[in-house]
Amino acid sequence: MTRTRRQSKILEVISGVEIETQDDLVKLLEDEGLKITQATISRDIKELGLIKVLGNNKKYKYVYVDSGEQKISTKFLNMLRESVISIKTAANMIVIKTLSGSANTAGMAVDKLNYSEVVGCVAGDDTLLIILESAEDAVLIQDKLSQVIY
Repeated sequence: MTRTRRQSKILEVISGVEIETQDDLVKLLEDEGLKITQATISRDIKELGLIKVLGNNKKYKYVYVDSGEQKISTKFLNMLRESVISIKTAANMIVIKTLSGSANTAGMAVDKLNYSEVVGCVAGDDTLLIILESAEDAVLIQDKLSQVIY
């Protein structure tokens, strides 16, 4: 598994499960069939900029904090580029097909691009739906995304 796919999986896991320690994350990823070391997880956490915050169960958990003022990192751009299979417009929407398990990460990358025309994104496993204000905005943003991705 590539680093990008592994990091996408880490982001997916921490968005759905409260992970307290790096060892917990290693075990969870191993349960999903990934062979990974704690040292690799440590590097990934640093590269992704994950932090620990107090969770609902009064224990600390890893989270990815998205600051609206923060620019998209090269890491997220690369993850977006490597995961996208196709981009199509449909009325005021854009449908992006991704590698399996990568739609959530692609959605975070699109959100970080801060396009004012984007109303919101909805991610499944391998499909990202971007909703825009108008069909014209959909064409404009598809062009912008194509320039970023290709």
